[in-house]
Amino acid sequence: MTGSAAPAATCGSAAALRALVGGEPLVSEWLTVDQASVDRFAEATGDHQWIHVDPERARRESPFGGPVAHGFLTLSLIPALLGKTVALEQRMGVNYGLNRVRFTSPVPVGSQLRAKFAVESVTEVDNNGVQVVWNVKLERQGSERPVCIAEFITRHYF
Repeated sequence: MTGSAAPAATCGSAAALRALVGGEPLVSEWLTVDQASVDRFAEATGDHQWIHVDPERARRESPFGGPVAHGFLTLSLIPALLGKTVALEQRMGVNYGLNRVRFTSPVPVGSQLRAKFAVESVTEVDNNGVQVVWNVKLERQGSERPVCIAEFITRHYF
């Protein structure tokens, strides 16, 4: 996978995150999903289904015309893309969970993906933290349909 650009926003406080509620989505850089990344994900998860890891068979037999990334690989890109899109100057941040996850379109190996992050809400939590609900849309270059949509919930401690 490739890519490295400056963050679209910097947030060093809960107030800075609150200022993003209802604003325009923050857009990540494009990232290439290559076969090596798919293979590493298969090794890490034990999901070696041929539509992901056997390019020749996938070209012959799959309805996608070639290998596709695992849906959960696509989903797992969200935290890293968020970290590259929003510089969170914090003591600590944690992934709290996900809601309403859908894999709406396949990700052929070699695809360029990007994420759009819209802040839905920021609420206070224990230990002087805030919980943020991000509406995330992962897009594939050249496709009008997103490949994944989700609510991503994070907690941040400044």
